[in-house]
Amino acid sequence: MAQRVTYRRQCSYNTRSNKIRKVKTPGGRVIAQHTSKRNTLRRCVEPGCEVVLGGLSNARSIALRNLSYRKRTVSRPYGGNLCGACVRERIVRAFLTEEVKIAKKVKQTKRN
Repeated sequence: MAQRVTYRRQCSYNTRSNKIRKVKTPGGRVIAQHTSKRNTLRRCVEPGCEVVLGGLSNARSIALRNLSYRKRTVSRPYGGNLCGACVRERIVRAFLTEEVKIAKKVKQTKRN
């Protein structure tokens, strides 16, 4: 039968932030060791895409603050928020809308 252990922190409920695992010490005692929450992979924020972003450290928010800037982001516009395909799509869309505006302007000047 498994040995019983008590929580080491003040909270005595089985909450998500109070998870434990039983660990046997070299002295033969079984103690409760608090486990940290699992990290979620960072994903593209574009609706309908949600691709896992590469080149970023997979850390929880507090640990992420302590990482260097290079490990938190990628060197491009929207780096760390959008995947490369979505950035490319946005750039092309912006270019095409500007082209349409210029074409309208040229048409108007030719009419006058």
